Amino acid sequence: MSTYMPKAAEISRKWYVIDAEGKTLGSVAVEAANLLRGKNKPTFAPHVDCGDHVIIINAEKVVLTGNKLNQKMYYHHTGYIGNMKKVQYSTLMRTKPEFAVELAVKGMVPSTSIGRQALTRLRVYKGAEHKHAAQQPTAWEF
Repeated sequence: MSTYMPKAAEISRKWYVIDAEGKTLGSVAVEAANLLRGKNKPTFAPHVDCGDHVIIINAEKVVLTGNKLNQKMYYHHTGYIGNMKKVQYSTLMRTKPEFAVELAVKGMVPSTSIGRQALTRLRVYKGAEHKHAAQQPTAWEF
């Protein structure tokens, strides 16, 4: 018996909605990354991009456990000498909660072309409304 290899033409992509209200940032990011890669499908192959589209709503109501809200920092470099910037997660969650969720999901997909392609299918919204009702997304429960 030979191993099944999914082909690009055979892949069907579904749309899922994850409600992040009251859930921890890490658990939401894990579920989103698994859906984006297609690890929930029986036809999963690590060398083929067979994942689905993911919509995360209520990003502003996601929870960070422990003292991470005050101790965890987001670092980025501007490209100029000595310009390493840091932002506390309490500030980041207050100003750009969508970015914080996207950053968590980005850290859980592979750093390859397949991972970058999978991140294009991620949509994160601050509130409960999204504009993808025409795709008829199904709610993902975990």
